[in-house]
Amino acid sequence: MANQTQYNVAVVGATGAVGERMIALLEQRNFPVKQLKLLASARSAGKKIMFKGQEIEVEEATPESFAGIDFALFSAGGAVSKELAPHAVSHGAVVIDNTSAYRMDPEVPLVVPEVNMHAAFQHKGIIANPNCSTIQMVAALKPLYDRFGIERIIVSTYQAVSGAGASAIQELLTQSRDVLDGKEAVANILPVGKLPVHHQIAFNAIPQIDVFTENGFTYEEMKMINETKKIMEDENILVSATCVRIPVVYGHSESVYVELKSEFELEEVYALLQNAPGVILADSPAEQLYPLATDAAGKLDVFVGRVRRDLDHPRGLHLWIVSDNLLKGAAWNSVQIAEELIKAAK
Repeated sequence: MANQTQYNVAVVGATGAVGERMIALLEQRNFPVKQLKLLASARSAGKKIMFKGQEIEVEEATPESFAGIDFALFSAGGAVSKELAPHAVSHGAVVIDNTSAYRMDPEVPLVVPEVNMHAAFQHKGIIANPNCSTIQMVAALKPLYDRFGIERIIVSTYQAVSGAGASAIQELLTQSRDVLDGKEAVANILPVGKLPVHHQIAFNAIPQIDVFTENGFTYEEMKMINETKKIMEDENILVSATCVRIPVVYGHSESVYVELKSEFELEEVYALLQNAPGVILADSPAEQLYPLATDAAGKLDVFVGRVRRDLDHPRGLHLWIVSDNLLKGAAWNSVQIAEELIKAAK
């Protein structure tokens, strides 16, 4: 990344939920944007989006869209990234991709700035953003890994419907009203998968996110397993995940059990979490203080609470981890990577 004062930035998927938040963050954080190019599908071309008091028209994303672009933030689906990211790279852009297209590619760094920013500097044009549920977990566990080592992680997630898109949010709201009005809840969206089988999300919990693989785990669960090992640069960590969709709009919550490699004192665990970058410890049982999705929504940090020693395993530790899935879990992690690249170039 050349040392410049301002950068030409393209947002691919500009009209989606994550794209909108990327644009808002570029403005809020006063990112050094020289020119902002907003790209989307042909269907969305022509829409206008405000950025720093100016209306910018959304253009159709094509291979030629990236001429002169320094940073290309992608969040328009894996197929679009596979097709267009190489063109962006060929034009000289650094691609930060928020889809699953390149995450497990051994040539592509998978980056959470608080955890493994060093990997980003080895990029060959593309940097991958991890899955939202993986990001918040590894951000909280990294300081514990560095101090004690981690043998095993067992995580159960409680994921917001916004992770499945605007149509899933609308279905939750519609179903909730219908159930409260005594009507039948019609399900057309969740779970998102290959089968035409859908379940009510209102007042319910669906233990499926993404489609099932042959081993009985879903792709979402396998993402958490594989991405955690890649980000931590440790194939020996034992990871198991169960991912559940719940009727919350914004903010993923996770119950995480870890078995550390060495003995620990809770006071040191608290201190490590309090000092961890991007992490806020909110843990006071006496005051019924612990992270809530409603508190994390709209915030950039990862919140940790319910920190407690396991009663049976001498090196077992339990944590409750919450973060906004569209911000730290997606848009903010992407913009943050770009900020760190710029900082290092100065």
